[in-house]
Amino acid sequence: MNKKYKKMLPWVLLLILSTMVHFYSLNNLYEEILNSSGLIVENLEEKLNMENERAIEEQKEYEKLLKEEGDNWHHEPRENRNKVHPTAIKDLKLHAMSSLLMDGTNNRVLYEENGYERKAMASTTKIMTCLVTLENGNLEDVVTISPYAARMPDVQLNVKAGEQYYLKDLLYSLMLESHNDIAVAIAEHVGGSVEGFATMMNDRVRSIGCEDTNFVTPNGLDAQGHYSTANDLALITSEAIKNEQFIAITNAATHSFNEVNGKRSFTVSNKNRFLYMMDGAIGVKTGFTNKAGYCFVGAIKRSDRTLISVVLGCGWPPRKNLKWTDTKSLMTYGIENYKVKQIYRPIKFDPLVVKDGQLRWESLNLEGDLSLLIRDDELVDIEYDIPSYLQAPVKAGEVVGYARYYIDGNLYEELPILTTTDIAKIDFKFCLNKLLELWSLQY
Repeated sequence: MNKKYKKMLPWVLLLILSTMVHFYSLNNLYEEILNSSGLIVENLEEKLNMENERAIEEQKEYEKLLKEEGDNWHHEPRENRNKVHPTAIKDLKLHAMSSLLMDGTNNRVLYEENGYERKAMASTTKIMTCLVTLENGNLEDVVTISPYAARMPDVQLNVKAGEQYYLKDLLYSLMLESHNDIAVAIAEHVGGSVEGFATMMNDRVRSIGCEDTNFVTPNGLDAQGHYSTANDLALITSEAIKNEQFIAITNAATHSFNEVNGKRSFTVSNKNRFLYMMDGAIGVKTGFTNKAGYCFVGAIKRSDRTLISVVLGCGWPPRKNLKWTDTKSLMTYGIENYKVKQIYRPIKFDPLVVKDGQLRWESLNLEGDLSLLIRDDELVDIEYDIPSYLQAPVKAGEVVGYARYYIDGNLYEELPILTTTDIAKIDFKFCLNKLLELWSLQY
């Protein structure tokens, strides 16, 4: 080999070495960019198998922990389980044609018998009359009694046409002694007419979610097309007892008031015996007509629970006390058989692949509080509805799935599964920056 080539050999070797270093560096950076963008997935099958094995191990450990806690969890496929467990329901042997017990905290039905059948509901109607008045009327208004209101049948306060009373005082007459003439006077004042007030009542009940209730009268006297269900009345009451003025009125033992000009005075007394039958009782309203029979909507509020009971068609004269015994049986059942438990379970989701994203992976988050009254024999399970991948762009806080909680096969709640990071879509600027990093070896 001549001297010329011998002198060039070190430079050639250096060039080859430098080229190799640059090649491996560029290759590593290129693969890093691809991986971060989600354009390729190496060893996908192997990674999926590993993730599946890890998920199975975590599920087994999770079920073991739940079993140790003694919670109400069941892990057979939901379609293989009975939706109703008849042996779990205590035979209450109630007298009412329709009965229902509701958790007033979340409106979950705890017990019902014919609770969704439309029936006449008598003066339990006045729960909505009172609520609509509190929400739309001025309690300091002066109400003038019309001849039509004064002609209402018993039960009456026996007011006379042309007399004037403060609206606040009339609400006590309405709820404590269930006066039918007062209900009409209130409706005419607040709604302009009985028909106008009935429209307000029906609009309000639809906003609560009641689809099987229609109001025609403000006092609950039997009328064609005037009906509700035990379930709807419980929903109405759940809304009403959130109003502090409603509670103050319905829990008053007595109330005295005068006609505005002072010529007549009255004292009304609460006819709701249930207020003195159970600790924590807060109402609510009795009722009776020939068509409806004896009816009662009751509520109790304790430190750990609020219960609402409804009995419709609970006997006819002379058996007027059955509504009290049925109500007490329902409430006692709810107190003795239901405990407050937290059924929400935290979970760590595997990140989702983001197609065409400037980042490859998106993390997911699930939060919630599902503390509720539940029986020991009620079964709870969860279904997670999550996509297999996401398409860029993705915004943080975006709902991409749901955790569905079932109790005895019935859907109780859906909790949203949210993204945690903003991930933009790959664009020209992003690609240009990555190319510049490649060629300038900024790694």
